Amino acid sequence: MPRSPQRHPRKVAVAGISLSDCGRVDGPTPYALHAQAARRALADSGLGRDVVDGLASAGLGTLAPAEVAEYLGLSPRWVDSTSVGGATWEVMAAHAADAIAAGHANAVLLVYGSTARADIRAGRRTSNLSFGARGPLQFEVPYGHTLIAKYAMAARRHMHEYGTTAEQLAEVAVQARANASRNPDAMLRDPITVDDVLSAPVIADPFTRLHCCIRSDGGCAVLLVAEEYVADTAKAPVWVLGTGEHVSHTTMSEWDDFTVSPAAVSGRLAFGRAGVRPGDIDIAEVYDAFTYMTLVTLEDLGFCAKGEGGAFVEKGRLRLDGALPVNTDGGGLSACHPGMRGLFLLVEAVRQLRGEAGGHQVRRADGSVPELAVASGTGGWFCSSGTVVLGR
Repeated sequence: MPRSPQRHPRKVAVAGISLSDCGRVDGPTPYALHAQAARRALADSGLGRDVVDGLASAGLGTLAPAEVAEYLGLSPRWVDSTSVGGATWEVMAAHAADAIAAGHANAVLLVYGSTARADIRAGRRTSNLSFGARGPLQFEVPYGHTLIAKYAMAARRHMHEYGTTAEQLAEVAVQARANASRNPDAMLRDPITVDDVLSAPVIADPFTRLHCCIRSDGGCAVLLVAEEYVADTAKAPVWVLGTGEHVSHTTMSEWDDFTVSPAAVSGRLAFGRAGVRPGDIDIAEVYDAFTYMTLVTLEDLGFCAKGEGGAFVEKGRLRLDGALPVNTDGGGLSACHPGMRGLFLLVEAVRQLRGEAGGHQVRRADGSVPELAVASGTGGWFCSSGTVVLGR
């Protein structure tokens, strides 16, 4: 295997993917979920752990990713601990792909695990109402801004500007649940209706409980490798075609337009670098901590014009058999949401492109599996975005 920098950029492939145990996981620690996911991803790739010379990890330990590397028995020569919320993993995938293309690493493992649900049930932590009151946040905390309130404010602005309705936002949750109903790994699978969403307890206007993601445990891993390794992998490669990242703000008063997410930049960069257009994409996996995130991200990725997201998500367009299947596993609204969910988007996209999604597999009109997918993560309160275009 080549171990030295190359003279030309190398292609980068996803060689292995996995989920750890997910949903309600009361026994293992977050470290154990990291290890479980890592072992499964390596087994999926058919490669040995000795090929891994890069590690990307965030959200666990005082010295992430050093503590995770030690726990996994790895000594990487390339590391990344970028932490930008839910967009972390798409941004890390972009960094890892660049490093592999440049010859700085050959095989990078992205791994995540969280026991967010189990920790609350066991009293090891409480729900977070605030990210703190230091730095720029000190100017907002006195006004009672919680994370969900910030998303709700943005949704209300979109409703004011473009006439988007609560019913249209509810459609996102209904279709996510319909997709989850065919995924045996999804935490919530019982069908829901628009009326169910609208009549659920209000959390932050206009969001009811069913407009919001679930809280679960779980982890996952993705192994990215240089093209020279593909001949030795167990499965056909899924290629990283293009990536983009963008940070727009952290203070709400510095956000120019509540109806435009940073995916408007990261998506444009990713599609341009991949040489494809939104209309070429077969499936989209987007971060959905709240229903509005799905709607506005689809607009900003270019699947519909600004302000038309409400109409776009109607009539079953996001379902597995819809015009643009979105969050095919059920997303954070129904499948799982253990924290920074962005890595799960990449796992599900690769599963779909490989044709390994089982009962929730998407098929094109001719019966073939998808060829192109986009995974777009959002972090903070629309503070950051990372977008990755994948293809067979």
